[in-house]
Amino acid sequence: MRMLRHLIVTALAVPLMLAAPDAAPGLPGCGIRPAAAAAAATTTVWLAGDSTVANPSATCPVGWGARFGALFTSDVVVNNLALGGRSIQTWLYEGNVTSTIGSDGECALTSTTASARWQRVLDGMKAGDYLFIQFGINDGSATCPRHVGTARYQRLMTMMAQTAKARGAHPVLLTAVAAITCSGGTAVRNRGYVNQTLTAGAATGSPVIDLQTLSVNHYNAVRLCPHNGDYTAGLVGQYFCNDHTHFEAYGAQRIAGLVAGALRSQNIPLAGSLL
Repeated sequence: MRMLRHLIVTALAVPLMLAAPDAAPGLPGCGIRPAAAAAAATTTVWLAGDSTVANPSATCPVGWGARFGALFTSDVVVNNLALGGRSIQTWLYEGNVTSTIGSDGECALTSTTASARWQRVLDGMKAGDYLFIQFGINDGSATCPRHVGTARYQRLMTMMAQTAKARGAHPVLLTAVAAITCSGGTAVRNRGYVNQTLTAGAATGSPVIDLQTLSVNHYNAVRLCPHNGDYTAGLVGQYFCNDHTHFEAYGAQRIAGLVAGALRSQNIPLAGSLL
């Protein structure tokens, strides 16, 4: 009888022992719950750029970054910190870039304190995340605070890429998306800072997506040229706001698709999370 009672107690105790780790998730050595594991696996894609990347504040313009997140599986979160009207320098140091051009030909800085946007990246970027950087449109302004010379542009883009890599994140540099400019029946390139972007990529071992070339090739493929200068009509009107630079939602979606296609064609690992 004593032996029988011992066998019954042992049999009842075994299921409780097996269930103990799940019943006490806070104890050392216990497994991670599925929800916590999924959260830990989330990759954030940080976007730094201008209005051609930014989320919309109205119907138009719509930056391609606003359509980028929908192209990924749920383990990727896109944090779009692009903002219209910014050069790489005003995006980084807004409030500290003066309207005075110094003897070096660059806008004078009162300090290099990070803007709120850059600080959010610095505080939140973790190993395995991605930082996409696309400027080069407003930077060509002749006046400050937006003006950025080519040497400083290259230095700032290099710094941003190095900062990402130091945190274990992956920088991806992009040349500026092209406006629609036609030479007869052919769309042509119209943005600067291309060599500086390529050089910054080479110096930091970062992939460069030549979005200017990709966008011009796309405009030619869908035959946006020639056109009569009316940006509200026809296929050009579907792509662009009432100007040659900013995108309607349809155009933003197509440009986002070009960036996604480059992730695949250039074998950038983030492509593995594309839908």
